[in-house]
Parts: sequence; structure tokens; C-alpha cells
Amino acid sequence: MSASLSSPPSLNSRPTIGVDIGGTKCAVSRLEGDRVIEVLRIPTGAFAPTFEALAAAIAPLVGNDGANFGISCGGPLDAARGVIVGPPNLAVDWHGVAICELLTQRFGGQAVLMNDANACALAEWHFGAGRGSQHMIFLTSGTGMGSGLILNGRLYEGATGDAGEIGHVRLRADGPIGFGKAGSVEGFTSGGGIARLAISKLKEKKFTLPTWAADGEKQITTKRITEAALTGEPLALEIMHEAGTRLGETLAILIDLFNPEKIVIGGFYPHCEKLFAPALNAALAREALEVPAHYCAIAPAQLGETIGSHGAIAAALHAFAR
Repeated sequence: MSASLSSPPSLNSRPTIGVDIGGTKCAVSRLEGDRVIEVLRIPTGAFAPTFEALAAAIAPLVGNDGANFGISCGGPLDAARGVIVGPPNLAVDWHGVAICELLTQRFGGQAVLMNDANACALAEWHFGAGRGSQHMIFLTSGTGMGSGLILNGRLYEGATGDAGEIGHVRLRADGPIGFGKAGSVEGFTSGGGIARLAISKLKEKKFTLPTWAADGEKQITTKRITEAALTGEPLALEIMHEAGTRLGETLAILIDLFNPEKIVIGGFYPHCEKLFAPALNAALAREALEVPAHYCAIAPAQLGETIGSHGAIAAALHAFAR
């Protein structure tokens, strides 16, 4: 039985190693006492060279009896078999990779594969902004948009480990494409989705071309849009207002369904919380049940750029702690 992470877990003598597989970067980390130490971070490339680079960083960390591996990756996954099925933000040569088997065959020990949103929910619950809560939802808000659910003091994973895929929910009949679906939560509120929303607005030709879009569509990023919005640039402000509205509508769905005491939002959100707040709060007031919304705190994630590594370690603790 997996252990709750509300108290420090005890493990066997094997080292605990985290492998975070993301759409833009991969990382290797290790657990030292109650601290997560990241030992490698590299851009995500084709599977074979990326895996070999990860394996080279793992090799010095493994003990005589192998390791407890926690692997965090975007879904869809087959968590029970330890297989990366087909995450939309990974190249196709990652699809179908039996990552747990590859690691344990090479290094020994045991491995668990977990949806990155679930892993990061555990990370913020154990190490970050969700500490002390019993009913918490975590939103990834990165390249894609997923959620992890801590319900009644336990991680809720669902029948296949894919519970909480809020990014796939359609908010509008049409809109930016995310998670293979136009008008989805991911399309409107993820980092990639906000950039696509900006591109669609530019094509309406209602605005003079802003400086943040002058280098072409490939250079339009949520980071650049956020920086422009902070200076008061009109189109950037309009984009952030619409994204904030859609994020508020998304939070209202989660509050009405799960009645959490806290929703923790990671990714780019901590950097632009103030930009989102007016539209987000207005949408929440309009869409969510009043009492559950009043008792739910919306908080930025605390673990920053290392949340993926913390999540991979947290996945191993959750699976293998006694």
C-alpha cells in the first residue's frame, strides 16, 4: 500500500532517484534526507540520445541493489505497465516507451511511472504550497495543462492513473487548440495555448503589430506576452484578460466538483498572478458555488523550476515508502 506523504516516509536502503520527462526539458534528481537535489537538466530531444544522457547521470547515483525510481511524465500513460503511451508534448519516438522496464533492467531496483500533474500535486502537497491541506488540487500550467487531485488526504489517480486531465475539457465550441481539442482548457490557459491565442488575435488584424510579435509567430511566447502586459501593452493585456477569464471558469468547475480547500497553480502562473487576478476572480464569482469558492484558497506553487524533480521524487516516495 502506498503511504500518505503527510508525514516523513521511511524507505528501504536503495537510493531514491527522480526522472522528470517534460515537453521542453528532462531532469534527474536524488533524495538526500528530506531535500531534493537536481543533478541534471537537459532539453528534451529525440528519445534515444535523451535517455542515454539521463542514464549517464543516473549511473553514479545507483546503489548495489539498484534504486527506487520515480518517473514523472505527461499523459496519457499506462502507469500500471510503466509505459509512456502518447503525450502530445513529446515527440512520437517517446510514444510506447516502457520507461520503467528500461530503467530497472539497466540499473536494478524498482520504478514507478506517474502522470506529471499527479506527481507535482504530491510535490506541492509534501514540499510546497499545499502542506497541511487535506483537499488540494494542483494545476500544471506549463506547456500543457493538467491537474492532480489530493482528496481526503490521499492522491486520487483514477482507474488508469489519468484522473484530473482538466486540460482536455472543452470550454468553448471553438478557440485555440490544446490537447488535440479546439476551445479546450489547455488551449486557452496553458503556456502554449496562450501563445496560440495571441496568434489568432493577431490574425484578426484589429491591432498594430506589437514589438513582442515582430519576430514572427515562432517567437511568440507566454513569457513575452506577460512582459508586454506588465508594461501596459493593449493586446497583451487583452490576451491575459481572456486567459484569466478562462482559467477562472476552469477553477469554478474544479471547485464545484471537488470542493477543495486549496488550488495550487504552477508553471507560468506565479509570474503573472497579478495579471490574471481581476478576470480570474470575476469569473470565479460568476461561475462557482459561493460557499465552496469562499473556502478555497488559490495559491501560486512554491517549488518553481524544480517542481518536476520534486514531483518525480514524490512519486517514488508515494509508491515505495513504508
